[in-house]
Amino acid sequence: MPVGPGKMARFLLCACLLSLAACASSPPKNINDSCAMLQEKDDWYEYANDSYKKWGVPVHVQLAIIYQESRFRSEAEAPDDTLLGFIPWGQVTSAYGYAQVLDSTWDWYMKSTGNWGADRDDFEDATDFIGWYGNYSHKKLGISRWDAYNQYLAYHEGHGGWKRKTFNKKPWLIKVARKVERRAARYAAQLKRCKDQLDDGSGWFW
Repeated sequence: MPVGPGKMARFLLCACLLSLAACASSPPKNINDSCAMLQEKDDWYEYANDSYKKWGVPVHVQLAIIYQESRFRSEAEAPDDTLLGFIPWGQVTSAYGYAQVLDSTWDWYMKSTGNWGADRDDFEDATDFIGWYGNYSHKKLGISRWDAYNQYLAYHEGHGGWKRKTFNKKPWLIKVARKVERRAARYAAQLKRCKDQLDDGSGWFW
């Protein structure tokens, strides 16, 4: 049966919208280079920089935490737990989204900021959350907003856990936090070469 021009136009429009949505939420091609990443996702820098201006946690620290938590996958979830090693037993935690935030922590964030429409799979909201949480860590625990190592430990263990130094019993976590620290430093060095272009919104770095 022939398809009329109206139906074809609607079909093409839906296909384009679905394609754009997939592209918008898919991870950047090069997550190891902050300049290439922010060139590809041209609104991400604006969101991360807005968070920095608002909360004081720099862009490179935000990006390093998101890399560690989700590899920039918008719908990342905690791994499935299993019973006896092979029987599915649900999620280990409710952690979800770019920043792998628990349901209860996200509720706390929305209540504290009034950002009731925030979504964990929205990059703008995820960067704002990381800035808010890092600023709270600074005020409550005295951790520098630029200290990626301790910011990540407080992010992972919670403020009470960081204060009790629970991470000292988790050598694996200390290693991960050092990786976050090194990645943040790498991202910061990369951003120096493209910050002017990012700030003026030209999107052309090379």
